[in-house]
Amino acid sequence: MVDPLPVVYLGHTAAPLLEAARAEDEARWPAAVARERERARRTSAARVALARAQVIVEEPGVSWPVPLPSVERSAVVDLAGAGGEVAELWRDDQAKAAGLVRELAAGGEFTAVEVLDAALDAAIGAALPALAEAGTASNPSMMAEHCLGAVPCLALAVALASADID
Repeated sequence: MVDPLPVVYLGHTAAPLLEAARAEDEARWPAAVARERERARRTSAARVALARAQVIVEEPGVSWPVPLPSVERSAVVDLAGAGGEVAELWRDDQAKAAGLVRELAAGGEFTAVEVLDAALDAAIGAALPALAEAGTASNPSMMAEHCLGAVPCLALAVALASADID
């Protein structure tokens, strides 16, 4: 018999546990975390400045059926897209994925840590729906099936969290 409580608990606590792990890293290595945050602020500012410049050079008066995202949101979407691409590539070829992280970081738009964090978020985000479905499954075998569906995503998240691209 499958006990649903651990599955429901994991589904509800995965994101807070990740944040707790990040806070623990900050407590252990404050200088490294501060250095990475400063790099992230610089690259974020550069992405926003680039997005604003792109808006300026676009044709005025063009009508879009859906409003365009703000430049800040556009920069966040770019980072999330890069992270998703790295996470997808990591499943098949870790060397190519690491090369992509290095290439993105070399461009100056992102840092390697930002890209890996975005990839980690993508992997965890892919696992959470399966865990949520497992917590609401009507029978134990469906619960187990949903849990097994989340396993590859969680294994990918662990691999990304422990990756050292430097």
